[in-house]
Amino acid sequence: MHRPSRRPERTLFIAWLCALLVAGAGLAWRPASAQVHMAEVTQLQVERNDEGVLLSAAVRFELPQVVDDALAKGIPMYFVAEAAIYRDRWYWYDKRVAFATRHMRLSYQPLTRRWRLQVSSSPIGHSGLVLGQMFDSRDEALAAVQRVSGWRIADASAVDPDAIQTIDFRFRLDVSQLPRPFQIGAVGQAEWIILAVRTQRLMLDPK
Repeated sequence: MHRPSRRPERTLFIAWLCALLVAGAGLAWRPASAQVHMAEVTQLQVERNDEGVLLSAAVRFELPQVVDDALAKGIPMYFVAEAAIYRDRWYWYDKRVAFATRHMRLSYQPLTRRWRLQVSSSPIGHSGLVLGQMFDSRDEALAAVQRVSGWRIADASAVDPDAIQTIDFRFRLDVSQLPRPFQIGAVGQAEWIILAVRTQRLMLDPK
């Protein structure tokens, strides 16, 4: 029997292609110096223990100049990490057995000259009523954004270590959470796109 095409891989490929097309449309009228700032997932590891399914990842990217300038003026930036686990099914589309999101709000406080990073499983409002970690430098704060360690993305019972499964990890700058004036100027513009996608087989040790 012919097996249907894998939906998660197709979906991620289409998302990546659409991002490039949108960026290309912006480049058509932007100065030649404008660039798409694609991020890269340099490390992705998933383990299963008594606490659940834990994900650790590292993402590498440089902040575009417009994003850096906005941060320096006190405008917070929002990053989102998404993780999905799919179980292979030869008779139908792969089944999603787990999904988790990680929202990060990075902001600079000019008065104290310190950086603040807030992390939540749900979108962080502009009021910022979520406890955060403080950093003395931009590089330290950005390094915390780029690295995820021991992120619980599912219960241990949600995945079968004996089944064939795939992990899809996605990291992006979320311009939809920016203040309205910045959203209007950022949507579809290449210099505001930060995107990383990685898909790999999930290898788990039975517990």
